[in-house]
Amino acid sequence: MKHVFVFDPKSFHEQQWKMDSILDHIGQFFRTQDKPDFSIQISRYRRDAIGLIQKEVESAVEDDTVRVYAIGGEEILYDCLNGIAELPNTELAAVPYGETSDFLRNFGEGKEDLFRDIPSLVQAGTVSTDMIDLGSSFALNSCLIGLKAASTIKIKSSKEMFFLFSKISYFFNYLSFLFDRQITSQYYNITIDERDFSGNYSLINIANGPWYTGKITGLSAAMPNDGLLDVALIKSAGPFKTLLSMKSYSKGIIPSNCVNLQAKKITVQSDRYMSIQLDNEFYQDTSISLNVLPQALQLVAVNDLSYQKL
Repeated sequence: MKHVFVFDPKSFHEQQWKMDSILDHIGQFFRTQDKPDFSIQISRYRRDAIGLIQKEVESAVEDDTVRVYAIGGEEILYDCLNGIAELPNTELAAVPYGETSDFLRNFGEGKEDLFRDIPSLVQAGTVSTDMIDLGSSFALNSCLIGLKAASTIKIKSSKEMFFLFSKISYFFNYLSFLFDRQITSQYYNITIDERDFSGNYSLINIANGPWYTGKITGLSAAMPNDGLLDVALIKSAGPFKTLLSMKSYSKGIIPSNCVNLQAKKITVQSDRYMSIQLDNEFYQDTSISLNVLPQALQLVAVNDLSYQKL
């Protein structure tokens, strides 16, 4: 097996000592192994990891398995996922050093430290995991369209405000969006497994797991290995009811104005640009189509952990 460690240095901002310590730990471990086959890659910019991984796979021994370790936050995990998604004999390990690690919470809360232990990761097995296929890219955790994505995009558009006053600015921007009917009552043409669910919605959540920004969502039954995507469509309402619906949804409760179902394929279109959050990717588009790829990914699971149903 070939082991490829991909670092996102942005995840270690002003903590270079921590990144250096991990690098030393990797080197010390493999010096004790017979015929070690490992490499270290530093992702310098978004999508850089995709090309780095493809070169590593091309240089691997024929039919040998390549295990890729995404070391950092959700951005590098997304890039590494897209780096291996269509390549044979590849596995993915998430090594969490970001603000949140939503997908690893599927193994149970408080397990993140286990996934930072290099010897355990190297020696661990894998679990078959579903992926979200968007045609040109892949996701692991979820896709959000509407209010929450729009408010986060607004915050991220001002980096200075985001870093200095993130919580305050997010709160006031979120309140302003509640009164913006173009966002909270946007009309979407929605097809879910050939059924029509078109209408006005404030939030659309398509999930492979129940966690979002460290909190449980209303899709608490979502499992990343059941061959299905869980879908929540929160219908448009007035500002106060929308606020209550979002608050309930962020506490793991399906609000009364929500359509909840499971699906294999979802298409969403709108005449106006939609605000979209795909894992930790943010963009705007007028159309998006998603389908599930059952058990298409081999994800490293330390200590024989398995996905936990809430």
